[in-house]
Amino acid sequence: LAKVGSERIEEINNPELAMDRMKQLYERKGYSKSWIEQRERGIITRHNLTDEWRQRGATSGKDYAILTNEMTKAWSGLTVKEYKEKKGLKKENLRDNMTNIELVLNMLAEVTSTAISKQEEPETFEENRKVAIRGGKVANSAKEEYEKETGLKVVSELNAKDKLALEINNKSIENK
Repeated sequence: LAKVGSERIEEINNPELAMDRMKQLYERKGYSKSWIEQRERGIITRHNLTDEWRQRGATSGKDYAILTNEMTKAWSGLTVKEYKEKKGLKKENLRDNMTNIELVLNMLAEVTSTAISKQEEPETFEENRKVAIRGGKVANSAKEEYEKETGLKVVSELNAKDKLALEINNKSIENK
C-alpha cells in the first residue's frame, strides 16, 4: 500500500507518470501501441469536452451521461446502452471496446461539440444538449461517407476480446 501511495503522489507531481501507467495497463491487456495512442488522444478530447460542459453548467455525472448519450446517438445511431449491447458489454468501458474508426468518429463528435460550444457559449442544459447532437451529426456525416467509400460498417459488434480486430477492423460478415 505504501508503494502504491508513493506512486500516486509521484503521479500528482508528474501527471505524465500516470499516462505512462495507463499505457502499460493497456499494453498488458493486449492492446496495440497504435490503438493505445488513439485511445489516449480520445481521453484528452473527452476531458476537453467535459471541461467545456462544466463551464456551460453541466454539474453532475448524470448531465454528462445524458449529453454523451445524445451525442453518441447522433453519430452512431445508437444510445450508449444500445451500443454496449451490440458489442456484448455489461460493465466494460465502451471506448475500450471501440475499433480505431469508432474511436476517431467518437472523437470527431466530441471535438466538434467542444468547438461549437466554445463559439456559441450555451447557457442552459437544453442548449448544451442541442450542441452535443450537432457535434454528433458532424461525425455521423463522416461515418456515412466512410461507409460509402469502404463498404464497411463503422458501428460493429467487435470488442476487446479480439484486440487485433479493434485496430484493423477487418472486413467481416458482421461488418458488411
